[in-house]
Order: sequence, then structure tokens, then C-alpha cells
Amino acid sequence: MKKITVPKEEAVFWLDKNGRWHNQHGEFEHKKVIDYFHSVIRKDADGYYLFQETDDVQEKVYFPHEDTALFVFDVKIADDITLTLNTKRQVPLPPETLFIREDNLYLKIDDEPVKFTANALMKLSILLEDDGERTTITIKDKRFEIAEG
Repeated sequence: MKKITVPKEEAVFWLDKNGRWHNQHGEFEHKKVIDYFHSVIRKDADGYYLFQETDDVQEKVYFPHEDTALFVFDVKIADDITLTLNTKRQVPLPPETLFIREDNLYLKIDDEPVKFTANALMKLSILLEDDGERTTITIKDKRFEIAEG
């Protein structure tokens, strides 16, 4: 099997700070392409890359990203809170890992920062409170303070 590795300096696309893919012509527009790119994000010691494998070729394309490569795209609030990441992975919300940096909400998963998109933050906002000094989230009648950092 032939293995192709493209360093991020040679990638012709990148991920912006809001989780949108771009190339030299602008923001990607085709939903199927966007969804596919997100679904094949992987990470190794060299960074984030898109992974694709066919019968005879295995390809890794490392890509630049402005903030983080992982985003919360959707929030489902029921008995438990489930987050859907841009990679399609679904995870429970670990409230103790939430933090705010530069007016954006993040959490840590496997020691990696994951940024909430505006849409996901809107869905979560019914559980958030800010009294001007601190921000908290209330889940199952338990309040968690969200750290700055």
C-alpha cells in the first residue's frame, strides 16, 4: 500500500477559528465535502490531519487551524447532556472541564481543547448563568463554576 503524507505547510485548505473549512477560493460551500472533511479528522504526535484510505493508498494531510481542530457542533439536552463534535463523535458533557477563553466556551476532552460553535452555545445557554463576576452551568440541580483560561 502506498502511503502519502502531506505536511500542513503544503495543505491547500485550513480550518478557521469557527470550525469552517477554507481554501484559496474562500469558505467551503458543499455540505457533503464539509461533513466528510470533519469526519476524517485524526490526530497523532505531529498534529491534526485528514485521513483517507483506499484499496491501494493511505493518505494523511496535516492541516493548519486557527484555534482548535475540534468543535462542539450540537448539544442535546435530556436527562444527560450529549455533545456532538465536528468529527461526529458524541460525548457526554463533562462540566468540570469547561472553560472560557477570549469570550468563547471550550471544554477539554483527552486534554485537547474543544470549542463550542455559536449554534451549540445557543443551545447550551439555557443552563448558563453569568452574574458579572463568574459564569456557571447548572446540570441536574448542581452548579459548576466555569473557569477562565
